[in-house]
Amino acid sequence: MTEELRPWLLVGLGNPGKEYARHRHNVGFLVADLLAERIGAKFGRHRRAVAEVAEGRLGFGGPKLVLAKPMTYMNLSGGPVAALAQFYKVPVDQVVAVHDELDIPYGQIRLKQGGGEGGHNGLRSMSKSLGTKDYLRVRFGIGRPPGRQDPADFVLSDFSSVERKELEFLVDRAADTAEAIVTRGLEWAQNAYHGT
Repeated sequence: MTEELRPWLLVGLGNPGKEYARHRHNVGFLVADLLAERIGAKFGRHRRAVAEVAEGRLGFGGPKLVLAKPMTYMNLSGGPVAALAQFYKVPVDQVVAVHDELDIPYGQIRLKQGGGEGGHNGLRSMSKSLGTKDYLRVRFGIGRPPGRQDPADFVLSDFSSVERKELEFLVDRAADTAEAIVTRGLEWAQNAYHGT
């Protein structure tokens, strides 16, 4: 399959279940849901991976996009991601993970390829299962927990009422950055979105 015909795999990281739906750790699912809506696709269970998948194109004749939400819980996300990458024949440089990031202030979105996982178990699982850390990342800043709150408790809690006022806008912006990576490339997307 030629490079331009290969689909992109965009993975929204999160935890399945209604009780987790609005947690900080599930921002990847929120972005994936919005992208599915944008391309007019609906999520359904994949037959070869423990994940929900939606497929479509970005724009008329644009690149094929496979959106995925692993249904294994965050710590085991890598298995379904690797299975989907193999099934759709997606090279690692066309795998994009959308995830929450404690080390970036709330409201900021940063893009990168490769690097460390920063203690994020979903990324750690992806790196192990893919055999590399060189996939692309849309890092949605959630900031550090207040006071002495345990970071694990913080990511598994709902956004604050103040944060929720901006959440829809920020999820929209994160979806824009993911689309820009696919259509324009990482460097263009970083130049366009890191300064704002």
